[in-house]
This record gives sequence, C-alpha cells and structure tokens, in this order.
Amino acid sequence: MKQLVFGFALLAAAGAASAQTPVPYTLENTEVRELHARKLKRDYQVFVALPDSYQGSTRSYPVVFVTDANYAFPIARNITQRLTKHAGMEETIVVGLSYAKGDTGVYSRRRDYTPTVPRKHDYRSDMPGRNVALGEAPAYARFIADEVIPLIAKHYRADMKRKFFVGHSYGSLLGLQILFSEPRMFEHYILGSPSLWYDGGVMFDRLETYGERHRDLPANVFFGIGALERLAPGKKRSRDEDNADMVADLRDFDSALKAHRYPGLHTQVKVFAEEDHASVFPLVLTHGLRAVLPSKK
Repeated sequence: MKQLVFGFALLAAAGAASAQTPVPYTLENTEVRELHARKLKRDYQVFVALPDSYQGSTRSYPVVFVTDANYAFPIARNITQRLTKHAGMEETIVVGLSYAKGDTGVYSRRRDYTPTVPRKHDYRSDMPGRNVALGEAPAYARFIADEVIPLIAKHYRADMKRKFFVGHSYGSLLGLQILFSEPRMFEHYILGSPSLWYDGGVMFDRLETYGERHRDLPANVFFGIGALERLAPGKKRSRDEDNADMVADLRDFDSALKAHRYPGLHTQVKVFAEEDHASVFPLVLTHGLRAVLPSKK
C-alpha cells in the first residue's frame, strides 16, 4: 500500500512539473518557410501571416512585405489584424523578410539593405572572423524579385497586383534602391525614417540620376518619421550619421522627388510628434497602411 501511495505521489509530482514547463508563444495563422538564395549563396527564412478568413475563403489578398522581420513581422502582423478587426481595413497577407541564417541582425541588414559601399566609413564587423559587408542591396533586391515574390505567388492566394513594401531606417534604403531600379516591383512603398545620410547622401544622387533617364516614376510612397529625429542643438548639419537632420533630409528628398513632376508618382510625408527613431515604426506602418488600403468604417 505504501508503494502504491508513493507511486501516485511520483506521478502527481511529474504531472505538476509537466504542467509548469513553459512552452513557446506562437502567433496564430503564421508559417515559416526556408529559402536558399541561390545567387547570394545564403539561407533566409520567409515568415508568412495569413488573414483570419483565409482558410474559409477563395479570394486573393493584398500582400505586405516587411523588412527586419525578426523585429517587425510580429508588429506588422498584429497591427494589420487589429486594423482589420477594429477599423474595417481590408485583410492582408503579411510576409516577413528575415536576416540571413547564421548572421547577426546588424551584419545581415548592413550588407543586404545598403545600396553602396560608403566612400568613407569606419564600420566594424560585429561577427568575429568576418570582414564588414556593405552595399549588397541591388543583389538582395533581385533575390526578393526572383525568389521571394514567386514563392508567395505560388503557394498563397496573393493579389500580386497589390504588393506593399515596408521598411524602416536601412530597410527604407532598400526600398529606395528598388524604387529607383525597378519601381513596379511593388505598387506601394511605406518607408520610415530612411537613412538618407548614408554614404554622403547617395540616394539624393540616385534620385537625380533617375530623373535624367526617366520621365515617370510609377509608385505610391508614404514617408514617415519621428519629429525627434532632428539634428541635436549645437551641431552642424551634414550628411553623416552623427550630424544628420533626418527630418530635414526627408523633407528635402520629398521636395526633390516632387520637383520632377512625375505623373505616376504620389508621395506624402508625415512627421510624428514626440517620436524618435526607435519608437516611430508602428505609427509609420499604421498610418501608411491606412493611407492606401480601403476601410469599411
């Protein structure tokens, strides 16, 4: 009898321990696909969040592609879901573009999102034994066009005529790289706090070069930035990371775009009061989506 009681006690203890074992939190209706970038010779993950109505419908959905997915994907998924449920916004598929497997986020985004190797820089690698890597945005953009977008078109009911690119900081540099090289890759661009100081303002040069070769820029671009992303008092403005006035740079950039009077280009800039570079992304995404997706309310 004592052995039986002892046995029940052990089972109860094991059950209690099992019940207390923590499990990972997962987001409903999400998937992760592994993707080998053939030309880049690197491995990435593609995160996909499907609308709540996806399984019970046959219709196609617009697609939001978001960079820096390790941080931004859950934010984008939850904001789009909330806007759908409580503000009547159209449902979307959200696709997150991860950092390269085996790379730190800093290493991966510096390499994949920047358009050039800066003429002057003092960047150091944060990965021991590996040299700093920069300026591979053109090749990474081709990876998105040739491998990521076809993957989504093949496996999901995605409306490929309504694709949204969402980026922040360096991610917005990648968006501008695409805008000036293959603008029709996406129908809408939501670009937060673009690092226009990068490489001495190289994107201003790209803007003018594009204007010399083209008469139109077919795109809808929403720019957002925090009002606190200004030059600190006492500093002299220049186009480098430490002395950039990112708000002024963005206003100058938008004015330069508008000066070309491209018939197919529509831009708007929104400056968010009391927000800085670290806090502004959710607001940029929310307002950017509401600017371009219809609402039933």
